[in-house]
Amino acid sequence: MRLLIVEDEPTLGEQLKETLEANGYAVDLATDGEDGHFMGAEESYDAAILDLGLPEMDGLTILDKWRKAGVTMPVLVLTARDSWSDKVAGLDSGADDYLGKPFKMEELIARLRALIRRSAGLASSELTAGDVRLDTRSGRVTRGGQPVRLTAQEYKLLSYLMHHKGKVVSRTELIEHIYDQDFDRDSNTIEVFITRIRKKLGAELIETIRGLGYTLDDPENRPA
Repeated sequence: MRLLIVEDEPTLGEQLKETLEANGYAVDLATDGEDGHFMGAEESYDAAILDLGLPEMDGLTILDKWRKAGVTMPVLVLTARDSWSDKVAGLDSGADDYLGKPFKMEELIARLRALIRRSAGLASSELTAGDVRLDTRSGRVTRGGQPVRLTAQEYKLLSYLMHHKGKVVSRTELIEHIYDQDFDRDSNTIEVFITRIRKKLGAELIETIRGLGYTLDDPENRPA
């Protein structure tokens, strides 16, 4: 999953980026409102963390512009403002959740997981496909109840496909959502990761749809 952070406080921004990357996310950081607005409008993200008090363009303006432009990614608003009217303004502008500063990183990560699940139409933090289970809280993957060790990129790719179970996902979409902006994006590595995941979790788990991409689904939903 790929996240955008728009935060002008250098220390907090870097702490958020490092913590979220350590939790398996690809993360881009914008340090002012104009850059944040542009990145959110032009790049593909699974969620955004948006501070309200930003230089160049404030968070509420960014949020309003994103929504009017049809940007639908879930947005978690961060602010040091305590006023209930600011919270209402943020939610009315299209925010999906609200977290006041200071906050605990554990709570922010839990709220992000919930936002991403809800945007994919999922209720549980445990994602399943046949006998494969992925726990988004712990990052643990099992097959038939037995733990399976995945690399960070394998986990990101599997997580994205399981969040979009039953849908065809193109290579381009996978590249946009599992790598951050600065990563050397080579589409051939996607096939390498798919091959590794199949070896670890079963060749039938991920199906290649020629010319379109990949799909992951429960065995009973796959065509005979």
